[in-house]
Amino acid sequence: MHIGERIREVMHQRHRSAIWLASEISCERTNVYNIFSRADINTGVLRKISIALEYDFFKELSETSFPKKKK
Repeated sequence: MHIGERIREVMHQRHRSAIWLASEISCERTNVYNIFSRADINTGVLRKISIALEYDFFKELSETSFPKKKK
């Protein structure tokens, strides 16, 4: 999973803008666009984004990385 692309998708699904997200996570708009291009991200930043967008990116990353095996 490309986390930056996934963040952008969820942001658009929530009808939020990069400007809005930047204000929510206390950074510049250009930094948000930089996040969209990242394949990985600092957990502190991801936590702020998860809270702002009310979406559990950590759970999604975990499920993608460690899919449950059927018995």
